Amino acid sequence: MDPIKKALWCIESRFTAPLSLDEIAEASGVSRFHLSRAFGVATGRSVMRYVRERRLSEAARRLAEGAPDILQVALDWGYGSHEAFTRAFREQFGVTPEDLRARRDLSALTLVEPLSMHDISPTTLAEPRFVTGKLLLFAGFGGHFSVDNTAGIPLLWQKIVPHFGHIPGQIGHAAYGVSHNCDDQGAFDYLAGVEVSSFSDLPQEFERLRVPEQHYAVFEYDGHITGIKQAFEFIWREWLPKSGREPALGATLERMDERFNGATGNGVVEIWLALKG
Repeated sequence: MDPIKKALWCIESRFTAPLSLDEIAEASGVSRFHLSRAFGVATGRSVMRYVRERRLSEAARRLAEGAPDILQVALDWGYGSHEAFTRAFREQFGVTPEDLRARRDLSALTLVEPLSMHDISPTTLAEPRFVTGKLLLFAGFGGHFSVDNTAGIPLLWQKIVPHFGHIPGQIGHAAYGVSHNCDDQGAFDYLAGVEVSSFSDLPQEFERLRVPEQHYAVFEYDGHITGIKQAFEFIWREWLPKSGREPALGATLERMDERFNGATGNGVVEIWLALKG
């Protein structure tokens, strides 16, 4: 069973009780970092956001059935006070617990149902090659994103494309997408750019990113760029748990060279996954 299925089993069987990311990761057999990245790639949510949304959805059902004591519902679903429960409930559903109990109608609410533990397996990639990457300097345009909000990433690529070949100190012709500063809540920074020899002559508009020497597993995904999510799912859900390797906290690189056609979105994308030595 892959770590996502183990995490879902743990959450769905225990989410009325206090449950932390560390406990879910332990039950999944992987590190917090591994689980956070894998769960985000597979579901588009952070682990604890899913826990929160599932708890509030089940609490909503109780209220729609006419639960007499809202505070008891809050306590049953992991909230320590009426105020904290009401704040979270309104944020998720746009109504207060009192309003829902009075209305007794769930039709206007978008409830979060249990995710299936029997989904089709992600795509399969060939075994990676292993490299020790040198210190890398990147220049480009970046932004802050989360696993459930990546809509702005294509805009970064649109912004950088006109500069390809004209960026001071550019090395080669490969383009890079660099995910870094990933946290347990599914947030990360992303830079679309190129490798450069130094930052000294770069115009002020460019962001600069230094990636230290790091061990990598390098996978090759060959297809349309819209299918790369399934490639990441395979890496995090299947290859890593079976390989016995541990992911490092370093940057993940998407490298596109002459084998990738930016006009059509088809071709080879190398995925450089940072590993512990």
